[in-house]
Amino acid sequence: MTADVAHTATASRVTDRPGDASPFALGLLLRRAHWRAAAVMEEALRPLGVELRHFAVLIVLVDRGPTVQRDLAAATGSDKAGIMRVVDDLERKGLAVRRSVPGDRRVRAVEITPEGVELFDAAHVAAEPLAGRLVAELGPGEPERLTDLLTRFAYPAGGQV
Repeated sequence: MTADVAHTATASRVTDRPGDASPFALGLLLRRAHWRAAAVMEEALRPLGVELRHFAVLIVLVDRGPTVQRDLAAATGSDKAGIMRVVDDLERKGLAVRRSVPGDRRVRAVEITPEGVELFDAAHVAAEPLAGRLVAELGPGEPERLTDLLTRFAYPAGGQV
């Protein structure tokens, strides 16, 4: 803190403890929930030889079909170098291939392979029993309510950020 800025006490200091009332509380809580969910999903994916970053790309490819790397990066929150490493890994494992885009030789689209689809399906089977651990503390109807709230939060009407 600089000497010319007056220090004022705030009603709430940011923490990530339950009950935090700071303006950062929701973001920190969502971050902690993400870490917990990611750890459980990584556990499901580990025996299949992929990580969550690989599976995130497979999800996009299953949903959208062949996708250029720039769009994969945007869809997965990755940067250009990161998405290239992930796609390289998927290609080495035989789970995806890069193909030229008709009309633009500089652009390559990534496409899931039949082996990639098999792994995608196997991951869902492996994740099913583990996913229940994420909501084990919730009561009847609460997992569905949580999913509804998070969906509305993640995809707001009007597409606001």
